Amino acid sequence: MQHDLAERCRAITGTRWFSVAVLALILANALVLGVETYTGFAARRHDELKLVEHCFLAAFTVEILLRAGAHADRPRDFLRDPWNLFDLAVVLCAFLPVIRENATVLRLLRLARVLRAARFLPQLRIVLVAVARSLPGTVSFLLVGALLLYVYAMVGWLFFAAEDPEHYGSLGRAVLTLFLLMTLDGLGDAVRAGLEISRWSIAYYASYVLLGSFVLVNVLIGVVLTSLEEARDMERDLEAPGAPAPPTSQSTSQPSPQPSSQPTSQEVLHARVTAARRALADLERSLAELTPPPPSPPPPERDPARPSR
Repeated sequence: MQHDLAERCRAITGTRWFSVAVLALILANALVLGVETYTGFAARRHDELKLVEHCFLAAFTVEILLRAGAHADRPRDFLRDPWNLFDLAVVLCAFLPVIRENATVLRLLRLARVLRAARFLPQLRIVLVAVARSLPGTVSFLLVGALLLYVYAMVGWLFFAAEDPEHYGSLGRAVLTLFLLMTLDGLGDAVRAGLEISRWSIAYYASYVLLGSFVLVNVLIGVVLTSLEEARDMERDLEAPGAPAPPTSQSTSQPSPQPSSQPTSQEVLHARVTAARRALADLERSLAELTPPPPSPPPPERDPARPSR
């Protein structure tokens, strides 16, 4: 029964029109969220917008039920996929009483539905996967950047606090000033103000801009590009002809193979033993063909003392 249910659900979720319909619902939901920002229109059409929201929630609930039903014969595969867990959390949280009573959290939850469009757009999915894979490198970048900001902020406070208290009067102000300078915003004014204090300020700002705006930013770009290339390789492997289909997307309408079609370990071992026996028999046959036949025994010699008849 579970297998029949999974087959029927996969016959629906594996079609192209299903993916297009879900993507259209997500975009329509985003459009309704944008319309609700106009308070005058939202106040006049409050009941209609509420009905539309209930319709969206019902449609997304049916969609996640169909996707879960497509994995009825293998529920662990459904739970292993992060996109399925995200979709399930977004839909289920809308039914929780605590969240339904909080308008701000409910709107944020409805806004999270827009992110579900990534599973239907491969390029956007690649970017999101790349961002997620670049997080460890980004954390290291933030630690190095924070250390650089702290050191240069302390140096700026020591040299410029008395003459420029507005920008370097405290450690917090110095950090804020240097953080804005990292984007090269107001760099010319800061250099001119520093030259009025000391000619050595040019070395301070030049070294900071070189390390903060060029070296660190290029390192971050390199981390993101590396993660983007890894995400493209993962997507290419999933879309390869011989690669197994991911459990998230039911991209084809063909039924999944039966569990019996997958060879077990015993069958694989039996096939290997049979192949080894066949190879050994071929080897013995080849050796028999290459070995020369044994020589025939010589004829018996006649005894000369024995008279012939």
